[in-house]
Amino acid sequence: MAGGVPGDTVAHDLGRHGGSATQHRRRTGARTAQGAPAREGGDLVSLEITAEQEALRETSRRFLSEATPLSRVREVMATDTVFDTELWTRMATELGALGLAVPEELGGAGLGYPEVSYLAEEAGRALAPGALLATAGLAVPALMAGNERARARLLPRIVDGAAVGAVAWLDPGADWSSTSPPTRAARDGHGWTLTGDTSPVLDGAVADVLLVLAEHPQGPTVFSVEPDQAGVTRTPLPGLDQTRGLARVELDGAAAEPVSAPGAGRAMVTTALDHANVVLASEMVGGAQACLDMSVEYAKEREQFGRPIGAFQAVKHKCAEVLVEVEGARSMTRYAAWCASHNTAELPTASAIAKATAAEAYFRAAAENVQIHGGIGFTWEHDAHLYFKRAKTSQMLFGDTGAYRRHVADLIGI
Repeated sequence: MAGGVPGDTVAHDLGRHGGSATQHRRRTGARTAQGAPAREGGDLVSLEITAEQEALRETSRRFLSEATPLSRVREVMATDTVFDTELWTRMATELGALGLAVPEELGGAGLGYPEVSYLAEEAGRALAPGALLATAGLAVPALMAGNERARARLLPRIVDGAAVGAVAWLDPGADWSSTSPPTRAARDGHGWTLTGDTSPVLDGAVADVLLVLAEHPQGPTVFSVEPDQAGVTRTPLPGLDQTRGLARVELDGAAAEPVSAPGAGRAMVTTALDHANVVLASEMVGGAQACLDMSVEYAKEREQFGRPIGAFQAVKHKCAEVLVEVEGARSMTRYAAWCASHNTAELPTASAIAKATAAEAYFRAAAENVQIHGGIGFTWEHDAHLYFKRAKTSQMLFGDTGAYRRHVADLIGI
């Protein structure tokens, strides 16, 4: 689903993410999310990783390496929903993965999006088959921008790993820039019901909390829907990337509760997507790094004409050029994560640039990885194609690179 970017014509009404951390508590004084001091006026941002963040990243890498090796990823790929329930529960309980950016009073760690970004980077490196993007990237920021009742009712379930979150805002067949609500809300006594079809919904087949954009008498509004009820039908959809689940959701008079203020649904979806692009870009940076690491290792081991192929200039240049792209994407993604934690006015622009930059770096890294591996890189048995498919679908997810470049141009007025 190529096309424009959600929110091209919608004002960005960002919700705030407050809370202090009980773990990895930051020292007093004005500091950036990465831990370095920030000058008054916000003209200095340090992207240096702190010791606590490095510990989180290393712990996440070890955990994912043990819990979801690529052999396990292939097993999950064979299921309809592409979801590993055990992994999801362990990520919530052992890593606290779903509450990193959730305030302490709602059960979270009260940290921020830099921490979410480091975790997502490791998840992308491992091709972890879970709903991290759908839940931590989309559902959590949407709920944080919602009403107090929805936050108190739904966020603790997500943080504990008891619920997977998903956001549905597209008509079947519409491109990502569509702002037309796919469902209609109707009064039912003192409550609301939703009717309509929406797809694709990221991890919609396994979601325990569905946040659905619907046409309301006062304008587009986001509602929460419990999927295990009469009037909700979910159908898994096939996709190029077999490590990420998509679904079609059909609603027929399904009971629903408002999450956004009436008429504020489009702004809520846009807010969620700004944050989701930070998480997606982080995943892509991790995947790109994995591809580069695979390429370098193979180039050191594979010999031709009595020498490792990495000794040949053409292969060296490929790896060096990929490294430059990956590091550039990593820096942009870290800045976007900082913007997300501080709810700066630059978040829409920063997240869009991060998404576009990381998408290009990942696809380049994945394509060169296949080429450097030669004939074996094209086979099903080798893991290179798994990263290539993830890279291509991530590049198109939420809008392609060209759409995001146009979006950035619109945001900065050029």
